[in-house]
Amino acid sequence: MDGDWEEVGRLLLPPPGPNAIVTKVATLAFDTAQELLWAGNEFGRVSSFYSTELARYTSFKASDKAVQQLLFHDKGVIALCSGSVHMATRRGPPLWHIRHDDMKELRCMSFTSKGTSEILVAGEQHQMFVIDVEKGVVAKQIPTSDQYTKMKRSRYICAATGKGTINILDPVNLALLKTWNAHASLINDMDAQHDFIVTCGYSLRQQQSYMLDPLVNVFDLKNMKPMSPIPFPAGAAYVRMHPRMSTTCIVVSQHGQIHLVDLMNVNTSNIRQANVVSGYLSMVEIAPSGEAIVMADSEFNIHLWGSPSRVRFAELSNPVEFADPEETPQPLDWNVDTPLNSIGMPYYREQLLSAWPSHMIFEIGAPPQKIDPHLLSTLKVENWGAYSQNTRKVKRNQVANTRTAEKTASTLQAPKFLSEKARESANEATSEHPISDVADAVGATELSSMKAEVPMMYRNVEIKYSKFGVDDFDFGHYLLPQSQHLKLTMFSFYNKTAFSGLEIHISNSYANPLLQIMHFTPLVRNAALAHTATACPNELCLLCELGFLFDMLEKAEGSICQATNLLKTFSNHIQARELRLLEEDAPGSSLTSMLQGLNRFLLESIVNDYKKEPPHVPALDHILATAALTAIQCTHCGSEHTLPGTTVVTDLIYPLQKLSPRNPRPQKASFCQILKSSVEKETITRGYCTRCTRYQSLSRRNTIHNAPAVLMLNASITSQEAKQLWARPKWLPEEIGVIIDQGQFFCYQGEDLKFQLHRGMHNVSVYSLIGIAADIDSGQHQKSHLVSLVNVAHSRPEAPGESQWHLFNDFLVRPIRTEDALTFNTSWKLPSVITYQLKRGNNHIDDSWKQNLDTSLLYRDQNKIPGPRTYRPLVHTEAPGGGTIVALDTEFVAVRQPEIEMNSDGERETIRPIVYALARVSVIRGSGEDEGLPFINDYIKSKEPIVDYLTSYSGIIHGDLDPRLSKHNLVSLKVAYKKLWILLNLGCKFLGHGLKQDFRVANIHVPKSQVIDTIDFFFVKARLRKLSLAFLAWFLLKEDIQLETHDSIEDARTALKLYRKYEEFQDAGILETILADIYRTGRDMNYKPPLAKKDGHVIERTETPPIAPDGHLNAGAPPSGPTTPVRRPAGLAPGSGGNFGSGWTPGKGALGGGLGGSPLR
Repeated sequence: MDGDWEEVGRLLLPPPGPNAIVTKVATLAFDTAQELLWAGNEFGRVSSFYSTELARYTSFKASDKAVQQLLFHDKGVIALCSGSVHMATRRGPPLWHIRHDDMKELRCMSFTSKGTSEILVAGEQHQMFVIDVEKGVVAKQIPTSDQYTKMKRSRYICAATGKGTINILDPVNLALLKTWNAHASLINDMDAQHDFIVTCGYSLRQQQSYMLDPLVNVFDLKNMKPMSPIPFPAGAAYVRMHPRMSTTCIVVSQHGQIHLVDLMNVNTSNIRQANVVSGYLSMVEIAPSGEAIVMADSEFNIHLWGSPSRVRFAELSNPVEFADPEETPQPLDWNVDTPLNSIGMPYYREQLLSAWPSHMIFEIGAPPQKIDPHLLSTLKVENWGAYSQNTRKVKRNQVANTRTAEKTASTLQAPKFLSEKARESANEATSEHPISDVADAVGATELSSMKAEVPMMYRNVEIKYSKFGVDDFDFGHYLLPQSQHLKLTMFSFYNKTAFSGLEIHISNSYANPLLQIMHFTPLVRNAALAHTATACPNELCLLCELGFLFDMLEKAEGSICQATNLLKTFSNHIQARELRLLEEDAPGSSLTSMLQGLNRFLLESIVNDYKKEPPHVPALDHILATAALTAIQCTHCGSEHTLPGTTVVTDLIYPLQKLSPRNPRPQKASFCQILKSSVEKETITRGYCTRCTRYQSLSRRNTIHNAPAVLMLNASITSQEAKQLWARPKWLPEEIGVIIDQGQFFCYQGEDLKFQLHRGMHNVSVYSLIGIAADIDSGQHQKSHLVSLVNVAHSRPEAPGESQWHLFNDFLVRPIRTEDALTFNTSWKLPSVITYQLKRGNNHIDDSWKQNLDTSLLYRDQNKIPGPRTYRPLVHTEAPGGGTIVALDTEFVAVRQPEIEMNSDGERETIRPIVYALARVSVIRGSGEDEGLPFINDYIKSKEPIVDYLTSYSGIIHGDLDPRLSKHNLVSLKVAYKKLWILLNLGCKFLGHGLKQDFRVANIHVPKSQVIDTIDFFFVKARLRKLSLAFLAWFLLKEDIQLETHDSIEDARTALKLYRKYEEFQDAGILETILADIYRTGRDMNYKPPLAKKDGHVIERTETPPIAPDGHLNAGAPPSGPTTPVRRPAGLAPGSGGNFGSGWTPGKGALGGGLGGSPLR
């Protein structure tokens, strides 16, 4: 209770009717969700009053008997009377009313452990009732030996009996835990909050009359023991705990004396006196916010106390719904010349019944199945009916779907798998690719954010998995044939643009929308790539991972990408787990809240990452961080101190609008007004004042020094009022102007911005809207998901002159209209994160990092293990450049097994595919004196549990990836990846056999111009069979490879040899003849090389030979021991598919149509 508290309102409780007499107040309560004060009288009428004016709001009849207590629920107010329990909405209409034969003298009630969905009702009787609030029914009856008069809920349910004792009940099973003898005779009032119970009551004096005790008794709920009582000589009549100060209580006498007492120091108090002219006080109640107290007296008056400068009832108030004022229609002179549009039409703020949502339309019943006319003609009639022979067209007990109405799919139906299309194309005479029905639906769907139903393009997109995993899903583009009216164009089911989407089957892929927005913010993109090009050693550097991702998205040019490495690095951050930003740690959490938390965490992390790398300058602070000085002032003594600080994310704060019955529709705030109040952030909170040496109200306000080049905003929509602001058309501007003047933040939009620019008196920083991450709620049949809406025009090298808004719904990308992008819908589309960038930073794409690329990693040997090497790092004289050929091969391990279920047709259906992790990367020289000599042979440290080493196909065994056990060159995933990334950006050409899966698991996109894939050189499209590396090596090179296991150096070197063979065949003009011989021999041998034997035994492979001192491969060196096992792991029989199904046979690179091939290729 601050020093300026006083009586701010007084009201005589209105009589229940125009001719009725005034009645006394039976109970009082502050609403926990709205600015309402509720009162019940002795005849069962409940009334409410709005704000400090105590304006009458609603009044309804709950019973014929006195109202004993009021509780509040999200849906309404619960009134307890002697013989019934009544629940009504805050506007008055009843929700339910419960009477029971055993409800005779009810006095109190409390919520149970189930929150506001269940209450416990008791009284001066031997039966208690548990009531389900949602259903309005008595869930159970509980007999009790005690009779209760008051009940409060804190850590436990605390109930006062008629004998002066307090019973402490378990809120879960309602068992009696402890009994406390509080007073000798009766308990007049009690309260329980946090860890304390406070009571005041009566004692029988001289065996004649009851007198108020001069002490307030205190009980510690945490330690279950009494504490020192509070002396109150005037006679303690009423007591309340302060809701926001856990150890402060308020004691009131019947004659209006008010003491504020700290339970930890009961000998000091703050004293006030209520103005009670005649009579006495009959009850006291404190608001949930702690900013108001209400008292009722014996003259039927209600006294409201608080600070005149600020009185608020609820901690977090929802707007109060008032009746629309009656508007008097203007007289209209009607004649034949009166235009029809002069007749006003009603404006509806809520959806009409005609906009009934589709997910609430249910089918009941079905028409009977039609009988085949041929069957009717063959019926043989008997006296009991007719019969005929069963045609056996359906299975036994099978029921046909007789509903013929076509229904729109709730999600975009996935196109056919690539393997299915390959088989179908073999049977078609034409090479044209038909346009899918899905594509037609995508093109025909009219986007409109104002529709009641969620447009198709905004709905969930799903990846379907075949037995070949996610690689068989059709993300890609198709080339349409040239015709008279159609030029050669690219077409895709999900993406017709040059901007790449992101896959969603990866853990924590809810971050995709935020990553897309940051990619299309040029200043963030430039900083990330410039940092990535340095020699940053931090394995968990998220700024480097952003740079890798941004470069991949740009090189992909519309092809599907995945943020696997970034999200894997993100999940390894301990702080991300502590903040519950990982999907596995926050099941059921709001994706909007998680994305806003991720926004703050990611920006703070990349700012810190940037500072760690030389020259250690806070350049990214100027791009992302708002520098401010926070002034903290005590409202009681006026002492002030300041704290400097920066913030990378601004949470929008929506001010509570003080409604009045006289002005029910106040003017709505603009976006710039909301942004200004959010940046300056003027708040009042409780805190410790060093001068006052106690907790006081402290006012905080930010003095802004400078605004960042990129404004990252969290929408933070938590109230219906905020939703209504965003639902206004054109509320979010595409451009805003910011002026920082004398520590104040001024923001302008629209005509105000034009005026400020025209005046030219201030330095106006103009910001452009880059993008919005939005939450899409598709209804009860689909889970909520996130999309991003991005104006890609600002990220092009040259400004196109107009906005180019695109929708990024994970891997579905589509251009949309500006008005659709900037319009929101309270029922299904709300913003989560908003990004603005300085207009002068638009279209500033800085690629100077390519000239400053640090390549030292390629020339450095990080292997600390002594002994011979199977590789030799590059030297500066053989620096790779544009066109340099390097041969690549990788090996993988499985970190998650596939999840497979049987559907109703008895078919196996993949729910989640197998997940691979990069285990080994080998790169060899593709030209020069040392052609064929490896310069990279990295094993990748595993931070994830490995479920299958896939040893027969990877050569990796237990211990190879464990830093404690491995004998190999073990590096982090970032180091291995960055080496490939450096080679990619130096312009090297990657040569290998079946590189698509290598690139996918490594999470790198290599343009086709930099890929030399031998699997395509020895492939005849008409044969539908891609040949394995082992078979081609046996046939063309007369070499036996991949004996029992794979070795990436051997595979990369073999692919290089095959490429040289291909060049020979091309030069000689015999390639087609050789291909015909290969396929002829392959058909005879089932496309498998014969087993290599010596003396009747299969030749067992040994480790890759070490390099001789002269720098060349020492082929004659004796092996020191195998690096891969010489036997197949248990449970994987030769020729079987292990965990991968039965559609393939071992042999790297044998792809296509389920006709064979390793699952990794």
